[in-house]
Amino acid sequence: MPQNEHIEEHIKRHGRRLDYEERKRKREARQAHKASQYAQKVHGLKAKLLNKKRHAEKIQMKKTIKQHEEKNAKQKSADAIPEGAVPTYLLDREGEDRAKILSNMVKQKRKEKAGKWSVPLPTVRGMAEDEMFKVVKTGKHKTKQWKRLVTKATFVGEGFTRKPPKYERFVRPMGLRYKKAHVTHPELKATFCLPIIGVKKNPQSPLYTQLGVITKGTVLEVNVSELGLVTTGGKVVWGKYAQVTNNPENDGCINAVLLV
Repeated sequence: MPQNEHIEEHIKRHGRRLDYEERKRKREARQAHKASQYAQKVHGLKAKLLNKKRHAEKIQMKKTIKQHEEKNAKQKSADAIPEGAVPTYLLDREGEDRAKILSNMVKQKRKEKAGKWSVPLPTVRGMAEDEMFKVVKTGKHKTKQWKRLVTKATFVGEGFTRKPPKYERFVRPMGLRYKKAHVTHPELKATFCLPIIGVKKNPQSPLYTQLGVITKGTVLEVNVSELGLVTTGGKVVWGKYAQVTNNPENDGCINAVLLV
């Protein structure tokens, strides 16, 4: 076990206190009052620094709110100017187009933050831990049972190095590791073999997301640079999300649908 990870290890094995969520909620609710009391009490150089920090936070908050407001904005465009005679009541419009301020990129970022996508498979069958892991007995007399062998398809990064076998709790077999996925573009109706960048979300458990376990319904991030997709600003899209639609451990390959 790496140094300074005793607390995380204890939480993984034994869970948290029963009143953890309630205490956390109360602590967060007190933060505003504590900040207010400190702002009233502080003076001198510390007060100047605090006001400067709050000023920057407020500006950032206003910018974010303005960016996320879904409202119609008028933009002048040369193409929208009609040819020939125009009625009097249309003269003041000067060929304006109504365009949404909120671009696709901002929408995508908001979806990522909320962790929600409109996915092909909105619900998936829950999996028990026995189905996901196989208990590996270790030790001289095979009495220790803390190791787990992952029985599902997994993805590990490019520069992944295993822990020493003595300390490795979750064993991910080489035969079940995948680097590429068959991704179908729903609009183009074409399938491409694309490299996997990472596992964004496994609906079964955050632990499986952390381990890179790929099951049906998992959202992957794939490299779509070779498809030539571009953003509204003209930049090439590098990574995009796709949802797995099959059971990779049964089929021997990963089939996914691109989320557009």
